[in-house]
Formats: sequence, structure tokens, C-alpha cells
Amino acid sequence: METFHSSLFLPFSYTYTTSTTTGSSFVTAANNTHYSNPYMDSRIWNKLPQRLLDRIIAFLPPPAFFRARSVCKRWYALLFSNTFLELYLQVSPRRHWFIFFKHKTLKSYICKNNMSGEGNGTEHSTNCEGYLFDPYEISWYRLSFTLIPAGFSPASSSGGLICWVSDEAGPKTLLLSNPILGSLTQLPPTLRPRLCPSIGLTISPSSVDVTLAGDDMISPYAVKNLTAESFHIDGGGFYSIWGTTSSLPRLCSLESGRMVYVEGKYYCMNYSPFSVLAYDITSNIWCKIQAPMRRFLRSPSLIESKRKLLLVAAVEKSKLNVPKSLRLWGLQACGTTWVEMERMPQQLYIQFAELEGANGFDCVGHGEFIVIMIRRSDKALLFDMCKKRWQWIPPCPYMGGCNNRDGTGLNGFAYEPRLATPVTALLDQLTLPFLSFNG
Repeated sequence: METFHSSLFLPFSYTYTTSTTTGSSFVTAANNTHYSNPYMDSRIWNKLPQRLLDRIIAFLPPPAFFRARSVCKRWYALLFSNTFLELYLQVSPRRHWFIFFKHKTLKSYICKNNMSGEGNGTEHSTNCEGYLFDPYEISWYRLSFTLIPAGFSPASSSGGLICWVSDEAGPKTLLLSNPILGSLTQLPPTLRPRLCPSIGLTISPSSVDVTLAGDDMISPYAVKNLTAESFHIDGGGFYSIWGTTSSLPRLCSLESGRMVYVEGKYYCMNYSPFSVLAYDITSNIWCKIQAPMRRFLRSPSLIESKRKLLLVAAVEKSKLNVPKSLRLWGLQACGTTWVEMERMPQQLYIQFAELEGANGFDCVGHGEFIVIMIRRSDKALLFDMCKKRWQWIPPCPYMGGCNNRDGTGLNGFAYEPRLATPVTALLDQLTLPFLSFNG
């Protein structure tokens, strides 16, 4: 069963940007030359070796691949061919896409759980839907997460997998899903009870690492940011099932729930006052890094871009003769110094601030792209760091608008669509009695 809906294969038109013009002209050219171009002669393609055809198909983006599967039985079966999937993992280019969800806040979740249990089925079907965004073609696609049970929320993403965490307070249950394949793998429950911890996920070709930090439940009515616990398994046979624990720095406040992985370390924002917490996975040690202009920041977010840690925030030095702006800083190799890398054009920031209306914003980065999402709105900006280009993203046509005040907003993650995630086979080595979702 394909996870891409049949109605998604035409890209969403964005007529007033350069990238869309290119995309539409490509479609027109393809339609005009379908019969006249000698390179598309079926007699030539029929003589190509199957190995070469497979290699061409492996370069297709996922939406085009799923369309191609309808051509013949052999192409349909490629998704289940180990030979093709090995080739795909070797040659398929990396795609710096994003995935978004209608994300419920803790307040809205508590309100819904105080209602009768008859609405659980409705909540299940509503929340298990994601929206893929292709920043190269400015296109939207819709994905269904039919296997995700009610009471789980997306928390992180890495290596083509989405991490879902249980909403209920207590030991946390985590699920890893590949939305392209519709697969689902469950991790063992955590050892410590937590409310809404910050979660970091790192998937490599041969290992899985997960870290949960903060929101330790010291009683049924109180939480503190005291500890972190980690899960690790690799192809060498080593695994640690939440056995690695560490103490968080004193008086830390983790509110974003997000962690960013860069070169062997997890980073997350610390609030009141603003700073950055860094967790070295190898040494199992946490430390604090002072944030730039920390007294004047608003809505700071940490993102990873090309193996570098960036901080994106609005700067409001109202008492000084400095214009308000949105800036990007990069953490230098020394690990303590920040350097300003980019600043939103002033005219664009005036427009952005007017739309934002002091609601705040969130950021997510992937490769050369950064998406800045205005909270409680369907408005978002895309920044291409290579081309130094800012542009507004067209609203997703499948979300029905997000301008509301009931606690719902957009929750975005960096996502690289993959047809194969063989690292999940490592989890089959664990013979623990996983929790059942039935009942």
C-alpha cells in the first residue's frame, strides 16, 4: 500500500517564485516532446539492460518512484527487491526535505484527555497525518500514518525515520516509523517517568541513538529537569537499553522539547536566561554554552545545517539605536564562540513581524534550507543559504489553514525520504517484551 495519496502527484503551484517557473516549464517541455524526441523512443529504452534501468529509477524522488511502480509488475516489485534497495542506498541522492504535523500543545492535550473517551478514535485519525515539503520544487505531499496509535506525538526525525513519543506521563514509549514504507518499530520503554522530555534521535547506517532529557517526575504533581537517559544499538553487537544516564546542569530549563545533533553532540536551548546545553555522547557529559546577545533574543531556535550548529532568533534591542531583526549565528569549532552569518532583510522583517504579531516562531533546518514557521499560522519563510534567497512558502493545501487559537500549530522536522532503512533490523535483535497497543 502506497503511503503517497493518489491526489498528490501534481506539485502545488507557486506562480510568483523563480523555482516554480522552472518546474512548470519542465512539465510543459516533457509533454511537448513526448512523441517527437528521439531519445524517448521506446525501441531504445527496451534495449537498455535492467541493471541500468534500475539505476535510473533509483535516482527518482519518492513521489516519482511510486508513480513509476504502476508501469509494470517488475517495477512494482522493486520496493521488495533487496538487490534494488542495496543499489538505491548506494546511489540515491540525499534530499533535504521537511515534514510537518498539526501539533497539539500540552495544554490542548490535557483538555482533550479530560473529555470523554469516545473521541479517541477521531483523534487517532486526525493526528496521524503528515505533510511533506519539497524545498527544491516548492511542492507539498500528504502522508498517512495509519499504524500510529492514539496518544503519540512526533518528537524527532533522522535517517528517514520519524520518532513518536507517548503523550501519557510516566515511562515513555517511543516508536520509529518510515512514512514512505508505512513501517513501524517500537523501542523498549524508558526507565524513568517523565512528562514532556526533550528528545534527540540519530540514525546512522549502522546504529541507532536516542536521548531523552529533563521533565523528570519527582512526584505525580511535580517535575524537575534532573537527568537524561540514552538508548544505543549498533551493528557491532553493542547495545545499551536506557542504561546510560547523566545529570543535567543545575537550574536548567528545557521548554522546546527539541534536540539537534551535530558531530557527536546533542544541543538544546536552555531558557531563563537563554543559553545552549550541549551533551557529548562519547563522554556522557553536559555543559552550558553562552548564547549570543542572550538578553535581547526572542524565539531562539537551534538548527543543524551542513554539519554546523546554527542559532536563529529575533533580536530586539529596543533601548538602543539598533533596528529589530532576525539573525543567524554559527557556532565555531572551538565550541564557545558564535559568529553572525546572516540577517533577514529589514523590509522583509517588517513584513514578517507584522504577520507574526508577537506569537513567536519556530525554525527547522536541513542542508542548505531553513524554514521559519510563524506559530498559530500557516505562514512560513524559506531561506536558501547557498543562494541567499528568502521566499514565502505557499500554504499546504491539505491542512485547511492553521490560523486558530485552540493550541494547534505547525510542528516541523528535517526529513530525508528513504525507501529503505535497514538499520531498524538491529532492533529485531532485542528480545524484550515490548508493550502492546491493544487494549
